[in-house]
Order: sequence, then C-alpha cells, then structure tokens
Amino acid sequence: MQPFRLIGIGLACAYLAGCEDKAEVTPSPQQVRAVSASQAEYQPRAEITGEVKARIQSDLSFRVSGRVIERFVDVGLHVRTGDVLARLDDKEQRADVEVARAGLESARAIVKQRTLTFDRYEALLRSRSISQATFDQADKELRTAKASLEAAEAALATAEDALSYTELKADADGIITAREIEVGRVVSAAQPAFTLAHDGRRDAVFDVFEAFFLEGRPLADVEVAPIADRALETQATVREVSPFIDTRTGTVRIKVALPEDAQWPLGTSVVGEFRSPTRKGIVLPAGAIASAMGEPAVWLIDPENRSVSLRKIAVASYRKSDLIVAGGIAPQDLIVTEGGKFLKEGQAVAWKGK
Repeated sequence: MQPFRLIGIGLACAYLAGCEDKAEVTPSPQQVRAVSASQAEYQPRAEITGEVKARIQSDLSFRVSGRVIERFVDVGLHVRTGDVLARLDDKEQRADVEVARAGLESARAIVKQRTLTFDRYEALLRSRSISQATFDQADKELRTAKASLEAAEAALATAEDALSYTELKADADGIITAREIEVGRVVSAAQPAFTLAHDGRRDAVFDVFEAFFLEGRPLADVEVAPIADRALETQATVREVSPFIDTRTGTVRIKVALPEDAQWPLGTSVVGEFRSPTRKGIVLPAGAIASAMGEPAVWLIDPENRSVSLRKIAVASYRKSDLIVAGGIAPQDLIVTEGGKFLKEGQAVAWKGK
C-alpha cells in the first residue's frame, strides 16, 4: 500500500503545480487610459508663403522694329509717366517722315492748281464759253486732288507716329521689375522690353496646393505678414482665385488685396494663413495615434469583452497637440490615448478616463 500512497501524493502535487503554472500564465488586463470619441467642429488652416506684387503690372514694348541704340533705365528704378525708357535707331523713320512731308507739299500744290482751274472754268461755264463736260472734268480733277491731299496728310501722320514709336515711354508711375533688351540688340514690334509695376495698391500672391480646394474655396479673410517680421501681421482679403490649375506645380494662384497701409516693398516674402469653412470631425489627442501596416490607426476598446482591436482611421488634419479624424471611428467609441504602444489585437485591458 505504501507505494500506491506515494504515487497518489505525487500525482496530487503535480496537479497542484500545474494549476499554479496555469494561473501564472493568465495575464492581467493591461492598464490604459481612454477617451470617449466625440464629434466637434474644426476649421482647416494652412500657412502658405507668397510674394508682394503690384496690383497692376504692364509689359512695355516698342510698336516698331529696330535696333536699340539707347537704354535709360534698369530693374529697380522708379519712373514717371512719359519718361523715355529706351530708344531705337530712327534713321529709317525720319526718312519716311521727310518723304511724307514732300508728298504732302506736292499734294497741296496740286490742289491749289486744280482749285484755280476749277474757279476759272466755273466762270467760263456761266458765260457759256466752255461745255458742261469740260467743267465736270475740272471738278473731278479737283476732287481727286483733294482726296490725294487727305491721303498725303494721313501718310505724314502715320510716318510721324512711327517715328514717335522709336521711343519707348512709361505709361504710368511705377518701378521697373524686369528688363528684356540691351543696347545693340534688334527687337521686333510688340516684343517685351520692360515690365512696369504701377504705383498704388499691392497684392500678396500665393500659389496654394490644389488639395486645399477639395472642400471648396478658402474664406475671404486672410492673415498676412512679412516672413522677416511676423509682428506686422495684417488682415487682408482674397481678391482673385485663378480658375485654372498650374499643371507643373499642381497649385492654384490666389491674389490677396493688402490694405493701403501695408506698403511693403515689391518682392517682399510673406506668409498667409488661409482658412476653410468650418467642418465636423472627431478630435483625438496626439497620443491616440497608432500604426497599422504603416497607415494611421487607433486602438478601439470593446466595453463588453474589455478587449482592444486596431482600427484604421482617415486623418483629416494633424495639429500641434491633437488630430482630426474624418472616418474609421464613430462618436462614443472608446479610444486608447495612453498605454497603447505594447497592446496586441484582442488583448484584455482595464481603462481609466483621461
């Protein structure tokens, strides 16, 4: 009987030891902090860099072709209306003016001669010394001479205009911002020579990425400030949104009208804060974000079985201390905010509110 008693005691000890090992294997719930997801309103914002430009900018060009013999201005120079900016070689145009003047003098002499003949024939016709046909011929020749005189006057005016076009003048007060010609260069008519930024109102011009417009155009109010001095921030208004997308950069050009007191120099680098209309989403602390195969996710707690599961989410915006979730979870879902780094799928948890 003694051997059987020893065997029974051994089996009992083994059973108790197995139970003890099994109790040690069962893990205790992981302690985490959680928050109940709630819907809130948020306003997407984006800071975009831009540049100050003149409200009105014009490309100046010669109206005739020729060789540049003088250039009086360069980039950055302020000019007044009517200032001569450059001059072409005008020998050909001056010769055309002289020819046109000679033609005008000749036409005047012919008209004078035809007028005297007409007056004499008119007197002779009254005395019936000449026939009606002869008088009609004199009248016709006078009319032709007068028409030739008008044509000669127009030719002279055209030649004088062409001569004046050899001088390129500023069409407004402003600053030369670009130059495309040099002395000795042959230019054609309408070829850009200078770019003139007119004095007056200024715009801040921004190239905004297309994605910002997916939910509609931004609000009209924009906060703009020079990058070098953010303390000079001012409230501006969207004046123009380009209807086209720049296919090279994927951006849309926005012109923002600066207030009159913001007379920042042309070319000043500025930053503008653009805002979209208010939207609805779920705001979560930054610590709630996790990763599911490289995509954003959160740990979702099932209150019934007190376990967690990894849920992929669509993030609308990342902010300094939180993030906006646009999809993947619903209001009232329990989301782990702290302690989620070492969680596993289906792991039991015990949570406290944040």
